[in-house]
Order: sequence, then structure tokens, then C-alpha cells
Amino acid sequence: MQFKPVPEPPADLAAVGSVLAAVPETAGAVADCCGRLVDETRLETREAAETWLVFLRALQLAAAEPAGYRRVPTDPFAADALETESLRRAFRERVYGTEAVLEALADADGPFTDDDAFDAVRDESARRDTRRNRDRDRDRLRRLLEWAVLLEAAERSSDGFCRGRP
Repeated sequence: MQFKPVPEPPADLAAVGSVLAAVPETAGAVADCCGRLVDETRLETREAAETWLVFLRALQLAAAEPAGYRRVPTDPFAADALETESLRRAFRERVYGTEAVLEALADADGPFTDDDAFDAVRDESARRDTRRNRDRDRDRLRRLLEWAVLLEAAERSSDGFCRGRP
């Protein structure tokens, strides 16, 4: 299963741990998981909290159950809880569009810009050809590239993005 929501990436993985720590350990332990994330983190809206919950699920750091979300059994602040290699693998396999973007980066002869990313995956986006959707798709691809940098699947250069670790 692949997931589409991609939140704005934080400055570092420690911030991911902070959001993860706000996810209840037990599904149903809080009546409003999105509200809890807004109250206990720097997230400002329920929509941002919902995006983060789905993204944490994609990274296999949270699980969705009938009673609500719960974090997987781990200490979000432990040194190995946010181990980059496993997060990178989940990101590549479980976040929609990541594989195509990373393959395009690997095939690029030089630095890869946001526009290059959009052009590389345009075939997938062509069916949603309204201006609003193109702008939203470009923004999502920018976030994918920034998450790829955070997870070391890409590197940022002065001219754009380059291939990182597989």
C-alpha cells in the first residue's frame, strides 16, 4: 500500500520524533488524535496533523486501527528509533511518487530541480491537468525532494538535487 500525503519536512529528524511522541501509544487512548498533535506540537492545523499521521503510517512509525492511531512500540527519542536507512526504505516503497522521483534523480546527468522532478513524473500527473492540480503536484514534489534530502536519499546542491543513498 502506498500513501500520498507528504507533510512539510522539518529541519531534522528530531522534529519527527517530537511529532511521533505526541501520537498515543494505544489507539483510542485519546478522543482526538489530530487535536492532540496540534496541542502538543508545532503543527497549527488539524489538516497538518492528519497529513503527519498518514505520513508516519507510511514510514511505519504509526499504525491506524479502528479505534484511532497509535505509534509503533518505540521510544521516539531513542537514538535508533528514527534510523535513517529503514525510514528511507519505507519512504521509497510506501510514499506515492517517491520511487519515480528517486529513479529520475539517479538517471539525471546533473543537478535536478523541482521543475525537473515535475517533468520526470508528468505522465503520472497528466490526467490531473488543471492549473490548481499542477501547482499542488509541484508543491508535493518539492516536499518529496526535501524529505529525500532529510532521509539521505538525495543531496541538495546549489543547482538543485542529486542522487543520495539508495
